[in-house]
Amino acid sequence: MKKLLILIALMLLGNNGFAQDKLYLILEFMKVDNEQEAAYMETEAFWQKIQEQRVKNGDILGWDLWSLQPGGEDQGYQYLTVTLYNDPLKMMSNAGNFEAALKAAYPEMSDDDLNKKFENTARSRDLAKRVYLEQIATTKGNFEMPLGTVAGINLMKVSNGDYEKYEKFETEIFQPMHQKEVDAGIRGNWGLLRYILPVGSDVYASHITVDMYKDYNQLFNVGATDGPAMSKDQIRKIQEGLDSRDLKFKYMATLIRKAR
Repeated sequence: MKKLLILIALMLLGNNGFAQDKLYLILEFMKVDNEQEAAYMETEAFWQKIQEQRVKNGDILGWDLWSLQPGGEDQGYQYLTVTLYNDPLKMMSNAGNFEAALKAAYPEMSDDDLNKKFENTARSRDLAKRVYLEQIATTKGNFEMPLGTVAGINLMKVSNGDYEKYEKFETEIFQPMHQKEVDAGIRGNWGLLRYILPVGSDVYASHITVDMYKDYNQLFNVGATDGPAMSKDQIRKIQEGLDSRDLKFKYMATLIRKAR
């Protein structure tokens, strides 16, 4: 399986010209039963220390845990973990020395106790979906994403033939508008992500946009602010861009743990 993932990554490098200084992400959507909430929080507290060691060892850039809304048991997923990489080969092959990170995080824990922790991990949640992505655009700024950060996660479906049209719309129309909000201190960050895997006609989404704010106060203040007046040509371009994708679902996420 690892060889297959490496082969896929090499094919993508050749076809799309991936750069080593770009950001790559693994999103893992979790289903957690109501009665497992406390156990799941213990599970992620255990994993956070391991992820912190993986960051120190250079295996990953970072790791986050987000709670999701609406998040009801019949509405999809309740939590999301995000693992950050600067190299697609590391991401696709899960490169790094996990055992070294584990031992550094829990040097005094016995093998039996570690095995119990891993068993509790499996029991406390259902890792329902894993998505591999690359970041293709983002606003500039010094937003440090503190705990409590609020993010709107927008899952977009774009047909293969419309990728260029849609991404051009996001980067030429919306990105400058979001950058002005970042510069004015009324938005934390904005980013555009493209799926690496899975892909295909049956995949639920092909892109994700992420709108970040330091808290809900900032988010609602932006919503209450009138934007700049737009010309008819700008309005037409925005409508054309909106028509190029289907907004499949929106989650509101709150950052509750992170490792950097």
